[in-house]
Amino acid sequence: MTDYSEEQRNEREALESIYPDSFTVLSEKPTTFTITVTSEAGENDETVQTTLKFTYREKYPDEAPLYEIVSQENLDDNDVTDIIKLLEQQAEENLGMVMIFTLVSAVQEKLNEIVDQIKTRREEEKKQKEREAEEEEKQRFHGTPVTIENFLNWKAKFDAELLEIKRKKMKEEEQAGKNKLSGKQLFEMDHNLDTSDIQFLEEAGNSVEVDESLFQEMDDLELEDEEDDPDYNPVNLDSD
Repeated sequence: MTDYSEEQRNEREALESIYPDSFTVLSEKPTTFTITVTSEAGENDETVQTTLKFTYREKYPDEAPLYEIVSQENLDDNDVTDIIKLLEQQAEENLGMVMIFTLVSAVQEKLNEIVDQIKTRREEEKKQKEREAEEEEKQRFHGTPVTIENFLNWKAKFDAELLEIKRKKMKEEEQAGKNKLSGKQLFEMDHNLDTSDIQFLEEAGNSVEVDESLFQEMDDLELEDEEDDPDYNPVNLDSD
């Protein structure tokens, strides 16, 4: 008859010696403990890490232990899902044998793979940025190649903008023409202009003063005598 308690106690002692800094007992009955698993250092000494919690069932190792991830660092949801699936697979394959070390080792390898994937992904992102920068530099010096399609698109846009400018100019000129009226148009529009001088005199009444110095005396005017005119002919006057 299998002594499950003995097998569990022996495995627990072995695990405590293998993982002295990351093994923590949470309870004795049932036996529950955690083991923190850390990947190898990746780029810039970055690591990924997870803490696994195990609980012995009564008939372990003929029954799979209970397990869960209680904490993690630098892992996304997909990584956590992959680790849970890995634990399920390993537990099924190792039924009948003490398996905690095997499970932890499988997770350790998975974490190392994740670190490598992160490094590869970052290298690809870096290369992609470099390619984009090079392409942008080429575009700056060489411009966009002219094709029939992009030329027609540019031409249509250019014609539309030019037409809009012409419309605005014509509208402005039309508006300016409407606002600028000739003297005749002003006179026709305001009939008071033809009586403005008369109204001014009527309103002034007798107060209008005339500067007589502006006019010459009649005696000072040099008027030409009709008789002195060589073309003067009195006969012509009678005929009129």
